[in-house]
Amino acid sequence: MYRKRLVVLCMLAATLGCSCAKIETELPIKSNVDTQTSFDEEKSSQIIAISLEAMKEQASNPSETKLEKVKQVMQRLEEQGYAAVDSKNQINMVCADQAIDFCQAVEEKQQDDFMLTVISDTLKWTIYDFHCEDGTVTVARNIYQYEDGNMQLEDSAVYTALDWKYTAEGYIMFSGSWYSEAYYLFTLSDMQEKVALRVLPLDEKYRTLNETYMMPISYVKNNMFLVDWSEDDFSALDFYDLFDIFYRQIYGKEVPYGPSDNLGMGTVYQIPKEEFEHTIMTYLNIDSQTLQQKTLYHADTKTYEYRPRGFYEAEYPEHPYPEVVDYMENADGTITLLVNVVFPYEGLSKVFSHEVVVRPLENGGVQYVSNHVIPSEDNVEESWYKPRLTLAEWVEVYGAE
Repeated sequence: MYRKRLVVLCMLAATLGCSCAKIETELPIKSNVDTQTSFDEEKSSQIIAISLEAMKEQASNPSETKLEKVKQVMQRLEEQGYAAVDSKNQINMVCADQAIDFCQAVEEKQQDDFMLTVISDTLKWTIYDFHCEDGTVTVARNIYQYEDGNMQLEDSAVYTALDWKYTAEGYIMFSGSWYSEAYYLFTLSDMQEKVALRVLPLDEKYRTLNETYMMPISYVKNNMFLVDWSEDDFSALDFYDLFDIFYRQIYGKEVPYGPSDNLGMGTVYQIPKEEFEHTIMTYLNIDSQTLQQKTLYHADTKTYEYRPRGFYEAEYPEHPYPEVVDYMENADGTITLLVNVVFPYEGLSKVFSHEVVVRPLENGGVQYVSNHVIPSEDNVEESWYKPRLTLAEWVEVYGAE
């Protein structure tokens, strides 16, 4: 069984450290929302100054990744009592007790404020100044871009948060829209943003497992983690989508078998048996005969017929990401991962949960053993996924070869 963990929010808030006490400020700015909203320019300037100093100190270490730089900045901000997190939720939020206190104030319809710095791997700083009253959250936020030792203000906005929620999985999720004249001229609509920020910490072991086994596959243009399958029954898998993903993992580049520039024309390739099978069998323990039965194989030419995804199989640009929240090491050397599907665009910190079994190999590789979607009445349909056309559908769209 999975290791059981009891997360008590009030205990977390008490143990995250007294250095993260809030700093009260009242500097008003103009707003297009009904309530007067203030953005704390003084506090924001302090955050920028601390960040610039931290980045300057790291300039002498060019080998550090951008994520490592972000982590160092977050640590410096934490030392000065400022809450911060990275934009992709890869690092535990610092001074998370401030976020928990603010969420509690929202729920209790109290008056409160909270400033949070969100740093991206493109070295973009988004500073949110949240204010709540009577259960309504207003947001004032500035976006800065770091470049050549300086911070340049790129954008500012003030709006009332929509669908504000603090989820059972430990996420703050909200969205909002505001008028921008330049944006409206192009789109005839307001600007929007949808935000998902993890408040509760994740064990570093979970993050490592997620980065090693889940992120390389994820949920983009494949159904590997959307359906039930095992080494005894591969029938639900789309091996052509997996060929695309595994090829990229092995060779570090996209498959050379792309669609036609003519969107109305279908493209068909014959991939040599050795190439197709090596790519699939690197990550799946499947024999040649089974793979040939699950695909379109030509024995006379010893090739697999392959049709790249085309216009009619394109997915929406927004996708969820996996988050390992527990694991179990099995007696046979495999590892069972408990994974939540997090979809910020839809405001969902758990579309559904699934169990993934992986088999680490002695050469540092991995074989994926099975996937099982955990049934629940709260599960949400995977709206982002677009399956490939069946052969009959392909012929109907593009005509016979």
